[in-house]
Formats: sequence, C-alpha cells, structure tokens
Amino acid sequence: MKRIRVALTLVLLGLPAAGCGAAARDTGFTPADPPAATATSDAPGAPGASSAPAAPSSSPAATSAARPGRKPPTGTREIEVERDLDESPIVTGARFAEHDGFDRVVIDVKGALPGYTVRWVPKLVQEGSGDPIDATGGAYLEVRMRPAAAHGGSGKPTWTGGPIFQAGLGNVQNVVKTGDFEGVVGVGIVLDHRAGFRVTEQRSPNRLVIDVAH
Repeated sequence: MKRIRVALTLVLLGLPAAGCGAAARDTGFTPADPPAATATSDAPGAPGASSAPAAPSSSPAATSAARPGRKPPTGTREIEVERDLDESPIVTGARFAEHDGFDRVVIDVKGALPGYTVRWVPKLVQEGSGDPIDATGGAYLEVRMRPAAAHGGSGKPTWTGGPIFQAGLGNVQNVVKTGDFEGVVGVGIVLDHRAGFRVTEQRSPNRLVIDVAH
C-alpha cells in the first residue's frame, strides 16, 4: 500500500484532505473535485471550470472564460505537499490557457500524484546543474515534483519539446521544463508580474493545476 505523508509547514486552513490523505498549507491550495462533465472550455475540471483539456503546450493557448463564481486567486505563499510513493509518477507534459482574470497551467501526470512545492524564486535554473535558464520575466514561480520522472524505463523522455514553451497569456509569459534529475521534475512559470496563485489537484486523469491571477 502506498504511504502518503503530508508536510504542513504553514498555517493549516482546515480544508478537507485531497486524494489519499494529502493536505494543504496555504490558501492557494484546493483539494481535488469529482470529475466534471466535459464541456467546450480548454481548461480541466478544477472548481469553476470544465474538465476539457487545456491547449497543448506546443500550440497557442486559447482564451476562455471560467464559470461564474470562479474568482482569480489571491494567495502568494509557498505551498508544499510531501508524498512517499512506491513508484515515481511520470510527467507527460504541461498545458496552459487564459481565463477571465487568471491564467492556468496544467501539468499532466501518469500514475499517482507526486509531492510538490510551488514557490517564488528569483530566477529559473536547471535541475541538477544549477545553470540559469534564458527566460526573462517580471516574476517566477517554480514547481518541483518529487518523486517524479519525465522519462520512461529506457530513458526516453515522456515530456517532449521545449524546454521553453511560449505562452503569452495575460500574466503567464512562458512555461519552462527546468529538468528531470534524480527523482525531481521541475517546471518554471515565467510571469509578467507577481500575483496571487492557487494549486489544485485533479484526478481521472491525474494532473496538477496552477492558476495565476492577471
């Protein structure tokens, strides 16, 4: 049986657990919802949005209005969720789309959802080497998933393209694959400016959703 351990290093908000006992430590985190009905929107089934896929990372992202009542996020503090898994989940890609008042980045995962941190960093660097990444913006969100991999057993990448995917949304300028090294997969979100964000775990299929206010 998988053992899941969640670290709460900020203020506990009393939200219901997400998935297999995962909890959140910031107002930016929302537990998973039941799958929503498929609609024509390009965003996945986070609360206030449809479950249809977002625009592929290799294509221009579409603009779509969220359902009424889905407000832009306001939390800005670091989020950390730890999971102890028997097998590393596989990251297969990242997608993005613009909505009314916020942008959405979706990280697709095959297998269980990994642990992760989402935090502000002064710049984006490559996992392992620490070399700077040439993607300039006004602010940077770093997503680090652990345990996770972006390659299969033969070493063939499961997340192709990049490493820099141009987004050009309301605030999200680029999404960057920052590395796949020693059980950590990194994703950088290059922003025009610092703004509120939230993280939502979604399942069936499994994915991590990061919304960033305009």
